[in-house]
Amino acid sequence: MSAKKYFVPFEIEISKNGKTVMRHRYDARDKDVLIMFPVGTLGDLVGWFPYAVKFQEKHQCRLTVSMSPLLIPLFKGAYPHIEFTTPEQVKVERYYATYRIGLFFDDHECVFQPSDFRHVGLHRTAGHILGVDPTEMPPLLSLPDDTRPIQEKYVCIAVQASTQCKYWNYPGGWKEIVQFLKEAGYRVICIDQKSTHGVGTTWNHIPWGCEDATGDRPLTERARWLRHADFFVGLSSGLAWLAWATGTPVVMISGFTHESNEFATPYRIINHHTCNSCWNDVRHRFDHFDFMWCPRHKGTARQFECTGLITPTYVKNVIRSIPTFVERGRLHPTSVMQRESADTNAHPAPYHEKEEETVQAV
Repeated sequence: MSAKKYFVPFEIEISKNGKTVMRHRYDARDKDVLIMFPVGTLGDLVGWFPYAVKFQEKHQCRLTVSMSPLLIPLFKGAYPHIEFTTPEQVKVERYYATYRIGLFFDDHECVFQPSDFRHVGLHRTAGHILGVDPTEMPPLLSLPDDTRPIQEKYVCIAVQASTQCKYWNYPGGWKEIVQFLKEAGYRVICIDQKSTHGVGTTWNHIPWGCEDATGDRPLTERARWLRHADFFVGLSSGLAWLAWATGTPVVMISGFTHESNEFATPYRIINHHTCNSCWNDVRHRFDHFDFMWCPRHKGTARQFECTGLITPTYVKNVIRSIPTFVERGRLHPTSVMQRESADTNAHPAPYHEKEEETVQAV
């Protein structure tokens, strides 16, 4: 019998006086199985959940998944054959088998995961833990309102993150991109939860010129905005994963993670000519309590250079390669000034535009 906590197709055999008196081989068919996801995270769970679905399909079990009540509405309607519950409601004694999905930073003996997640990818680690095909697959989403939120062409952005190394640290970068998108005729909707985030003397503000759709809104509403957007521009954060799940093209700006860490996108932006991918370097243990974590260059002029040296020109060129962006330019030859004037008169903005942001160099 294995002491490992990830999926192992074990067999138990008990013998007495050289005679087998009991043998049981793992078989989850038509049995209750629990897969537990951590709470407090969006992107991780969006990436992990499809592997729970693969497990259910492979073993034909009666699957229960435990997750944050804030995320259940995203999936429940799309997976009626799966039971959704919260950690507080779980009764572990009813399950034939139980598996826990997570990022196990200090699992040096590989007890909870067969391979270190930093080697196989943030989402694919769930496939390895559950013993299913690790090929990535976006989850299905169930939205109570799937109608288009506004008639005009628009782009969603999300600029906030849980730690400074995840931000795009090029001073004024977001302001320039918002202006670029508006000049192309798009309305730019910021769908972050918070309009301002940071610690101490370092704070990150919603970019000037975008429309403010921040706040404690349901994730299904965020998904609705994303599903109908021409594309999404953001970071290696939860809303990028949610955009991926909606099928919307994702422009992802990230330097602290390697490309293998997230889902595949042809619009991934990383500068390989500078320091990068510290998150996936097993020599550096991520510190969840250090907002300014930069393991190789903290306190030096090179701190956060992984994204600080990603220029707006680079981001613009990637955006120009998106087919929907090119198509829009062909379909709408009207000047930017005429377009903005028509939008202002005919379609008042649902959210107020932000005043000039204050940017602190880090």
